[in-house]
Amino acid sequence: MSASEEIVIEPNAACELARNPIDEVIAGRLSCREFSGSPVSRSTVEQILRVARFAPSGANIQPWHVYVLAGAAKAEVSAALLHAYETEPNEHVSEYQYYASAFPEPYLGRRQEFGRLFYDSLGIAQSDMAARSRQTAKNFAFFGAPVGLIVTIDRRLAMGSWLDLGMFVQNVMLAAVGRGLQSCPQETFAKYHRILRPALSIPAEQMVACGISMGHPKHQARARLMPRADLEAFASFKGFEN
Repeated sequence: MSASEEIVIEPNAACELARNPIDEVIAGRLSCREFSGSPVSRSTVEQILRVARFAPSGANIQPWHVYVLAGAAKAEVSAALLHAYETEPNEHVSEYQYYASAFPEPYLGRRQEFGRLFYDSLGIAQSDMAARSRQTAKNFAFFGAPVGLIVTIDRRLAMGSWLDLGMFVQNVMLAAVGRGLQSCPQETFAKYHRILRPALSIPAEQMVACGISMGHPKHQARARLMPRADLEAFASFKGFEN
């Protein structure tokens, strides 16, 4: 893996393709963890969700539900989540397992590289657990974003519907980029479903899958912090003529 990469994808020199605006949106999506105070209107969020709903969905099940928070409602939820994080750090767990219990390679190496790059970018030593905890706590303030989304899925559905949900969440984030916004998907909200359920009137059949912070980034990033594996590392081709 390389160090920071340019956000835009260079066109294929062999084909001399012009930059595709969809490629620019995909490559321009970043997990933003520092937002400005600029507001985002309800109509903008509605536009994002209206286009995101066209995500592929097996049998058109559309398994997603979104709770959109702003203003005082978001502040109230944030305060409750932060209180739970600070006072009950070991009493909240997700209803599903996000990470594997043990990581084989190359995933272990990638996870370790993430920790090094991420905390180095913040000037936090990986051994500084207090500083790392303070950074984690920023999740519950949606990293200062004006809009927070809590995404749920019906627990009675099967794993395939989680694929649909992932594509919907990606659509939400890409539609945000297309409107000059950035976002950050956050699994950590799933751990606090016992706080979120009564606060948002989430019915019992819905499982909290993740949250999404959304807003205008405080700084316009010019390079991607987290590298991606080269094509050869994850793609196999057969049957193509040279």
